[in-house]
Amino acid sequence: MLKYTICFIKRGNDILMLNRKSAPEMGVWNGVGGKLEPGETPLEGVLREVYEETGIELENATEKGTVTWQADEQDNGGMYAYLAEVPENFTYVTPKATDEGILDWKPLDWLLHSENQGVAEHVKRFLPIMLRDDRLFDFQCIYDEDGRLVDCRPVPLIRIFV
Repeated sequence: MLKYTICFIKRGNDILMLNRKSAPEMGVWNGVGGKLEPGETPLEGVLREVYEETGIELENATEKGTVTWQADEQDNGGMYAYLAEVPENFTYVTPKATDEGILDWKPLDWLLHSENQGVAEHVKRFLPIMLRDDRLFDFQCIYDEDGRLVDCRPVPLIRIFV
C-alpha cells in the first residue's frame, strides 16, 4: 500500500494546481493531495485531502493508477493518482493562499509547455497520458543521484477482481 495521493482537478482546459510552500516539491506547481490516514482507502484519502487543501468537496474522483519513484535503484515510494472534473462554470476564485501554498487555475498548454520549469517535472510526463487514456497506469519515475528525473514510464496496470 502506498502512503500518498494526488489529484488533478480539471475545469474546461484548466487544472487547479498548488504551488507548495514546503517540501516535497516546494516552489513548484503540482496537483493537490497528501498522506493517507490509517484505515482510509485511497479514494477516501484523496477526497479528504482535496477538501482540506482547497475547500472543494468532490463527490468522486477517477482513479488513474499510481505514480511511483525510485532513486539509487531502490523503490522510494509512490502515490495513488486521480483526476476529477468540475463543470466549466464551476466558480473557484484564484489565486488563493492556503496553509499548503498558493492555489491557481493553470491552462493545460502552459502546464505542459516544454520550457516551463515551474511545474513538477514528472507531472509534465504523466498528466497528458492521464487526461487522454482511460487505462490505469503505474507511472514509474526514475531519478538520478542528484534528484533529476531521468525517465517516467507509463506501465499499464491490470486489475484482477476476486
